[in-house]
Amino acid sequence: MKIIYATDKVHTQCTNMKVAQKKFGGDKQLAKRLLSRITQIEAADILKDIIVNKPLRFHALAGNLDGFFSIDVKTRKEPWRIILQPLDNNKNPFSPCNIDEIAGIVRIVEIREVSNHYE
Repeated sequence: MKIIYATDKVHTQCTNMKVAQKKFGGDKQLAKRLLSRITQIEAADILKDIIVNKPLRFHALAGNLDGFFSIDVKTRKEPWRIILQPLDNNKNPFSPCNIDEIAGIVRIVEIREVSNHYE
């Protein structure tokens, strides 16, 4: 799967171990897991491959993040998540974003941010 990053900062956080570790307050294991999650996303052929991978805990977001989804960086008990949005082949968001209808065709996602959802 192709990943597009919302900003250069997000790209660096998701692909550079030293920067990822700094993002997580020096937690090397969490930084390794983030980079591993990015590798898992890249290795997927379609979004459905991510959705059916239960440890990732793919789930829809609501409110001002309607149309976005998240996966856990490490586990459900950790507050960190990767916020992503499915994109069509023209790199545009789906509107409406009915995940059940598009999961089998999405080959591009945009990672908006890596965030602590308790902050």
